[in-house]
Amino acid sequence: MTESNLQDWLGRQESTEDTLRAQPARFLQATLDREPDLTEGDALPPLWHWLYFLEARRASELGRDAHPKKGGFLPPVSLPRRMWAGGRFQFDRPLILGRAASKRSTIASITEKEGRSGKLCFVTVRHELFQDGVPALTEEHDIVYREDPAPDAPAPAPAPAPDGAEFSRRIAPTEVMLFRYSALTFNGHRIHYDVDYARTVEGYDGLVFHGPLTATLLADLACAQAGRPLRAFSFRGLAPIADLAPFDIQGRAEGDSLALWARRADGALAMRATAEF
Repeated sequence: MTESNLQDWLGRQESTEDTLRAQPARFLQATLDREPDLTEGDALPPLWHWLYFLEARRASELGRDAHPKKGGFLPPVSLPRRMWAGGRFQFDRPLILGRAASKRSTIASITEKEGRSGKLCFVTVRHELFQDGVPALTEEHDIVYREDPAPDAPAPAPAPAPDGAEFSRRIAPTEVMLFRYSALTFNGHRIHYDVDYARTVEGYDGLVFHGPLTATLLADLACAQAGRPLRAFSFRGLAPIADLAPFDIQGRAEGDSLALWARRADGALAMRATAEF
């Protein structure tokens, strides 16, 4: 499909509603090896809204990667590989567990480019979350679509992670952690549980750690370090974390903000983020 046809999807909207039940949040606490003690009336931690407003498509409506086939709300980009490239968040008020909430999603931009690895298409979706009729959270979600890698193509060399971390936390991925997060977010993407598909079709070293979960852990690290709630947060995925290798989430103060990043076991920069309070 040509870029002009894809532009027909600009401005498309869909709205959904959900009740922010406490159980999914407690299940994520357990997945992260924490005491599952969140209850109705508690504030939902930042980026945990991805546990809600989930879409269930019939099995016959899934693509080869087990994501829903393209078209419908998202534009029918012809490139086969789909990844979460990054996002930006504005927090207006906490989302409270146990209450109803609504989400309005809009296709904000569609851009096709030519990169070092071939054709790329970036789609940005703006999500606006409301509770009690009042804005609570605005998210700009960047999706990138890519070509399949050539069988003999070397993996691009990632940039090194920064030095000078002032605080750090080690993350040790497991198959169970990846399975549970996929289940909690109803994410059927095979790169997170089908190691043969991840390696032979999409060219990864092994099972891929979820980019949204990396971002969630970075936001959690920022809140723990600052001791106060986030006002804004942004992240950008730069290199995959794969093969269940332990990695570090790190950060340092930069003015009134925190600069954060995920450092792979080989020292590469996997994700960069900024937290504002």
